[in-house]
Amino acid sequence: MRMHRRALLAAPALLSLGRPSPARAQSDWPQRPITMLVPFVAGGPSDITARVIAARLGGILGQSVVVENRPGANGAVAGQVLARANPDGYTLMTGSIGVFAINAALRPNLPYNPLRDFATVTLAVTTPNVLILNPAKVPATNYAETLAWLRANGRNASYASSGVGSSEHMTMELFKLRTGTEATHIPYQGGAAAATSLIAGDTQLTFQNLSSVAPHIQAGRIKAVMVTSERRNPTIPDVPTAAELGLQDFVVTSWQATMAPAGVPAPILARLEAGCIEALRHPESVQRLNQVGFDVVASTAAEFRRFQEAEIDRWKTVVDRANIRAE
Repeated sequence: MRMHRRALLAAPALLSLGRPSPARAQSDWPQRPITMLVPFVAGGPSDITARVIAARLGGILGQSVVVENRPGANGAVAGQVLARANPDGYTLMTGSIGVFAINAALRPNLPYNPLRDFATVTLAVTTPNVLILNPAKVPATNYAETLAWLRANGRNASYASSGVGSSEHMTMELFKLRTGTEATHIPYQGGAAAATSLIAGDTQLTFQNLSSVAPHIQAGRIKAVMVTSERRNPTIPDVPTAAELGLQDFVVTSWQATMAPAGVPAPILARLEAGCIEALRHPESVQRLNQVGFDVVASTAAEFRRFQEAEIDRWKTVVDRANIRAE
């Protein structure tokens, strides 16, 4: 009986020998590849950003970082995967303003809460939106003429976006609220399709990410009349900012950021934050991201959290005032 009791007392100790302590597990992290989820198909802004980070982060941490595309439901599919992932530092996600801010304002039945379920790592990049028009459909050469045309023809005007809840959709709705104009929203499956509709004349105007439409502007297929950045963009230096045109507090960017599941141990989260910032600030990373129209931010996790909270509040106001509903 005494031997049996000793064996029972020894069993937990023996089991603990085969299991590393939490502190040991954190110090040994990472011991296997890390997965970087992307909530959209390959080739888009989130995918480009994720792959730039992954290419450097693997070397910094000493383990490969594998990019995995999980598209669906405007990013909600991948968002739910991240929210349910084991918070051990082996699952990350690089996604967009829609996934981490606009969805929270627009979709009441979202299967994740981007503030409660995610831990911020870094705000990676931003790119401004640009107000563009089809010059054959809108006889305007500048912003003032565009605004006058909208006020005269708004009930018959239509604008394209890459989908309900996209950055372009929300920017145009904010613009309509601020200027008292009208235009009918025509959502498409992605920014490329929205730009094609504008060039074809199926829609008359749109806000689009500068990075995706700069070649069309430079080729003269579409006309740019306003950019939503704080300063003029060197890609289109002749296009004035919203502030220059009298629209104050209209700095709007589409952005990409990296998150982890809530609950990742602080030491691991700190290493992920430092690693992603280092990866983004590498000269080759900056050059690659600048080439496609991104401004590298590489913020701290705390800076990103403050920014994210402000973005959710901002777009919730737009959603409520414009009575926007997800389809």
